[in-house]
Amino acid sequence: MKQAVASPRTPQRRKAIPALAAALLCALAPASPATADDARGPGDDERPRVILMHDPELDDQNTLIRYLLYGNEFNTEALIYASSGVHWAGDGKGTKWFVPGREYTRFGLNLCPCASWRWKPGERFIHEAVDIYERVYPNLRTHAGGYPDPRQLKSRILNGNIEFDGDISKDSPGSDLIKRSLLDNRPGPVYLLTGAGQSTIARALKSIKDQYENTPQWPAVYKKVSQKAIIQSFGDQDDAYAKYIEPNWPDIEFRQMATQIWGYGARSAVLPEDAGYLSAAWTKANVSQVGPFGEFYRVWGDGKQMVPGDIFDHFGFSGLTSEQLRAMGYVVWTPPQEKGSWISEGDTSIFMNLLDNGLRGHVDASYGGWGGRSGSDVDPGGTPSADYASTRWFGAAQDDFSARMKWTVTPRYFAANHRPSVKVIGQLDRSVRRGQVVTLVGRTADPDRNAVTSKWWQYTDADTYPGAVPLTQSSPGRDLTKVQFRVPGDAEPGQTIHVVLQSTDDGSPALTSYQRVVLTVTG
Repeated sequence: MKQAVASPRTPQRRKAIPALAAALLCALAPASPATADDARGPGDDERPRVILMHDPELDDQNTLIRYLLYGNEFNTEALIYASSGVHWAGDGKGTKWFVPGREYTRFGLNLCPCASWRWKPGERFIHEAVDIYERVYPNLRTHAGGYPDPRQLKSRILNGNIEFDGDISKDSPGSDLIKRSLLDNRPGPVYLLTGAGQSTIARALKSIKDQYENTPQWPAVYKKVSQKAIIQSFGDQDDAYAKYIEPNWPDIEFRQMATQIWGYGARSAVLPEDAGYLSAAWTKANVSQVGPFGEFYRVWGDGKQMVPGDIFDHFGFSGLTSEQLRAMGYVVWTPPQEKGSWISEGDTSIFMNLLDNGLRGHVDASYGGWGGRSGSDVDPGGTPSADYASTRWFGAAQDDFSARMKWTVTPRYFAANHRPSVKVIGQLDRSVRRGQVVTLVGRTADPDRNAVTSKWWQYTDADTYPGAVPLTQSSPGRDLTKVQFRVPGDAEPGQTIHVVLQSTDDGSPALTSYQRVVLTVTG
């Protein structure tokens, strides 16, 4: 049972990777469809290095489906089974485990010490998801280059520290892999994405420290690992961050990615205009009735349970009230919904800011993107809201997901929709002076030859300049869009202004791409 988790103290932010910059001076022709022979995505060195960790919660299973649909945008180094405070496998020897305050002590329960907790013997939901990926892989690579070979992904499924909640007493295949990745000499960050606990990460770091702390290499190793690792986690689900990682590795960047909109609390956070994306009608048409991944996706009233008899997993039932479910022995911690409707993808936000959609949410935790950001955005009612930082993007993200689900069952490129391409000519990170007139020109192209509508807007919530900048927009050509504005005279040196070009096609579903330009005021 995962809900939004209070954020541990986040170390002072640093830039995760050098800012992206590109001189885009050439006209862009519409992208040609990929084929099985010539499909090419970004090279491994250009895509973010990702190690993904999940426990067997239904929302993790749903998150994993979405992740695999975007697998061409990541360099996936491992898919790791991990434990958490609500899921752990045990050691198979009957050893009992108990941590005060966990869910087995709540709601008047007294169910542990236990030999395992909410973990099915022989659990293989990650394997099952990759098996389905293998079935739809030929169609996916028709629509985009860079999808990893299923055999490669299968070879990268590992067990992390799954035996006990928060236990970092010994190495595991998953922690060993993390250790190797953090110590290798490949440049750039390693994103440690966890929708479970952080014990596998903590064990890898402990093993590194145990090996090097009393050697001359330790200062260099500590600096290297601290600069290389970026943890993006849905909270601290087993206290491993608070108890080990933060005290011993305080310079590792921790990004709190817990959001309401992607989890069980989505209905309390969703914008009114986006509520339909949680409905049974939309979910059936766009997800659960679309191919083998749709069959695997958990929805309300689907008759399934991750672990047979799990009293916290009442989501498979339909037509029963909360009172009836409680009478059957279930802990009803969120009220039943319409059969076939959205349940949760609670951990999806951990990777959404790494997507190649032009928002560049990975550059800094304050930038924001489809996974939210480390700050509040001012909602349409004028109220600062941490929820709005992620809910504002929900509709666009759901439409994009719907398109990729359709890719899995569509063997012809032009029978499905694809994102438009959006490029701003010149550098994406620029230094500007107070009073300077800035002109930005963007170029759009659509691979499906759909019409594209573009607009420029200032992402004031991500700015460090505390005011609005009047923008003058124009369309100097069919595929060109321009914005002009003057840098405010009261801007202070070092303050930033974020300007976003947003372009949406008229395909079905309508898909949106972005390009963010960050302007830094000089003295």
